[in-house]
Amino acid sequence: MAFILGSGSPRRLELLAQLGITPDEVRAPDIDETPQKAELPRAYCSRIAREKVLAVRADDEDLVLCADTTVALGRRILGKPASAGEAAEFLLALSGRRHRVITAIALRRGNKIWQRDVVSQVRMKRLSDPELNSYLASNDWQGKAGGYAIQGPAGALIPWISGSFTGIVGLPLAETANMLQAAGYPLHKEVSE
Repeated sequence: MAFILGSGSPRRLELLAQLGITPDEVRAPDIDETPQKAELPRAYCSRIAREKVLAVRADDEDLVLCADTTVALGRRILGKPASAGEAAEFLLALSGRRHRVITAIALRRGNKIWQRDVVSQVRMKRLSDPELNSYLASNDWQGKAGGYAIQGPAGALIPWISGSFTGIVGLPLAETANMLQAAGYPLHKEVSE
């Protein structure tokens, strides 16, 4: 049995390492992540995680883990900004407000799929122009849903969260560990003396 991480995210690799897991292989799926018309953020996130896990090539006995993280402001999905201008637009929309960060995880072995969504609440402080410009200049917004990553410099802009910190980063560890155990992955190996 091989354990395959279906993600190109270095953060997900780091988070799995916190569980003592090093994937046998990393295979980032190539799927269309465009939201469907009128699709709500949580349904979108779940669908993308499921499509990712189904897109990863694996043998029937292999375990494949995929995840998707979405930043939701009301019914609006804030994906990965394509430019600094779009990142600024996202950050100004989030400034001084609460929003949700949804991470959907999907685990597959053969035809069986385990899936779970974890929703956290996040409040971003009201951003001053110097804070916004400094953050944009750091380029930390690149490749990040909503244009920020809580574990980077943007952590200074987030005074409050409710939920899973690791879920906000991109892989909720408690829920991931539970799913791996449900799928029969030997998470806690016997310690011999």
